[in-house]
Amino acid sequence: MPLAAASQGIVKLDPAGLRIKRFSALTTMTLPLIGTAVACWLVVTGQVTRTDLALLVSMYCVHFVGVTVGLHRYLAHKAFRTSRWFSDLLMITGSMAAQGPLLFWVATHRRHHQFSDREGDPHSPNLHGWALRQRLHGLWYAHMPWMLSEENSKWSVFAPDVLDDRRLVRHHQLYPAWVLLGLALPAALGGVIGGSPRSALTGLVFGGLARIFVANQAAWCVGSICHAFGRRPFDNKDHSANNWLVALLTFGEGLQNNHHAFPRSFRHAVRWWEPDLSGVLIAGLGRLGVVWDLREPDAAAIARRRRPKE
Repeated sequence: MPLAAASQGIVKLDPAGLRIKRFSALTTMTLPLIGTAVACWLVVTGQVTRTDLALLVSMYCVHFVGVTVGLHRYLAHKAFRTSRWFSDLLMITGSMAAQGPLLFWVATHRRHHQFSDREGDPHSPNLHGWALRQRLHGLWYAHMPWMLSEENSKWSVFAPDVLDDRRLVRHHQLYPAWVLLGLALPAALGGVIGGSPRSALTGLVFGGLARIFVANQAAWCVGSICHAFGRRPFDNKDHSANNWLVALLTFGEGLQNNHHAFPRSFRHAVRWWEPDLSGVLIAGLGRLGVVWDLREPDAAAIARRRRPKE
């Protein structure tokens, strides 16, 4: 790796660290996939219940609120402030998404912004060549295999504020427990509502494993699809794009071009009709006083950044 990149906080893991990273990533990829296959079999054979589907949808919503509102807009970008109890709730629900511990998540995401679609970006689809086969490889790499890379983003460089907060570090350390909570909660609810061990098991399958698989596939499209396909109303000197389908599935995260233009904004939408459910939720929480000091660009700032033809 070039010394310039290493000096920016990108380091090569030792063999033990690499084994831990890859085991964690492969577990996150494969176990939810197995659970999803079981869920599909239950659907095809007519054994799915309304409770199963309700748990899938409700836990999907918890999953994305935790990631988009908590890990992303609050922790990584400081787009608003909130109380300690609500911050703790966001850190727990964000960790339940099984996208990695807090320090890993924040450091990786901030590194992505610093090197967006350039050498050093941990998951750009645009660094592998422009021939069709190379483009397909890049999209695939940016979607999942990047998590198996021997590279690591130094927490002290990309997330020193998180590293200095003992409460947040504790949430980072409790990551395995919060992931297990995200599996145990739908299992417990399924068992209570359905009144049987089987309903607890299907609650685990739909609200736990299948939810993680489906939601994270959508989330990982933000780093792959949304840096290849979509509209680019702002010239960000990268390939970030607004993809409405991904935005709908990810509560607004698919508005990547907007987000890269204004990374500290609590909204990813810059027009009222753009799909950004998380931005709407944060605005509502702001009116209730749950969050405050909401950051967003004014109309003049948006106009200055917009491409001339937009």
